[in-house]
Amino acid sequence: MGHGHHHHHHALPDAQDLRTERGRQTRRVALVSGVVNLLLSLAQIAVGLIAGSAALVADGVHSASDLLSDVLVWFAARHAAMAPDADHPYGHGRFETAATLGLGILLTLVALGIVWNGFERLFDVQRPTPGLLALVVAAVGIAAKESLYWYTIAVAKRLRSEMLRANAWHHRSDAISSVVVLVGVGGAVIGFTYMDAIAAIVVGLMVAKIGWDLGYGALTELVDTALDEEQVAEAKRVIMGIDGVRSVHMLRTRRHGAEASADVHVQVAPRLSVSEGHMISQAVEDHLINQVELITDVTVHIDPEDDEDAPTCRGLPMRGEALAELEAHWQGIQGLPPKPEIRLHYLSGRIEIELLLPLSGTDSAQSDSGLQADLEKAAAKVSWFGGLRIFYSSHQAGA
Repeated sequence: MGHGHHHHHHALPDAQDLRTERGRQTRRVALVSGVVNLLLSLAQIAVGLIAGSAALVADGVHSASDLLSDVLVWFAARHAAMAPDADHPYGHGRFETAATLGLGILLTLVALGIVWNGFERLFDVQRPTPGLLALVVAAVGIAAKESLYWYTIAVAKRLRSEMLRANAWHHRSDAISSVVVLVGVGGAVIGFTYMDAIAAIVVGLMVAKIGWDLGYGALTELVDTALDEEQVAEAKRVIMGIDGVRSVHMLRTRRHGAEASADVHVQVAPRLSVSEGHMISQAVEDHLINQVELITDVTVHIDPEDDEDAPTCRGLPMRGEALAELEAHWQGIQGLPPKPEIRLHYLSGRIEIELLLPLSGTDSAQSDSGLQADLEKAAAKVSWFGGLRIFYSSHQAGA
């Protein structure tokens, strides 16, 4: 590979490199916890069936759900890390979200099955009594889950990944459910066999709660919920601090996976040049991306300051038509050069005209005020005329 790719015009690390690195680390976490969960879930389900512990089987299903979520995280990390392409110009962050939604629905269904099974078990008189092996496996489960939690949460904090954080809590809730199982199996070994069934029901409800939370969070993101209030307020503060910004009158944000985009309407002084307006919008973009951590993509719309409460300029003629109308009225006025440079300001529902004329050699002041009066009088016949200013310059732009 050539090295042309490293000459970036900005000092920020390339967003794509970051995404790839993020994807790689996320996949590593998913792999480690996937392997742990696979072994654990097999052990729990096998021992649960052999020893006759419903709670242990339920916990095995819990571990398997965790395994599924690891697989999903792994796939989503691959997809979400892909660069934006023609079909997905905003990147692939929402693959992660959609995967989370799917997982949430799946878990909720599985959980209802476990709870149902637990209740059947509770009212069944011939309950088998689990043995010591079941206790050992339950204890091993607690240790394995808790260590996965600490490992995953550390990486999640470093990468600021909501998905990994969710996964870490999934491990933590697994550890808690394994504690419930330990109590249930322990009780059953001593002789209170119904405790095992109760533990199974509790674990099932825990799985259902995880499923609901995951699914609900993902759904809000898929329907374009904004960033939380303090981040929006922070973004507004950043924008207001930029030189040339008079006010911010619309700021919309939305998340896709680990990143967010914003679009904002910024008001500036009404007669700024296009290039200065562009400069301001560039500054708004850079500051937001640098100072608000989730935002990686910004669209800025520049409004002239008066457009809040002023009449709209929609429907006014564009340059070609406007100039044609003016020229028709200005025909034959003395002292107007053939192709003057003209600037149009569309403000308050009218068009203000700025005329740039070369300095004339005559005793100009007298004839110029005459020219201004003639031009204004003629232009006033045009419905949209909003005023005329004439500037004289010794070197003519565009000459």
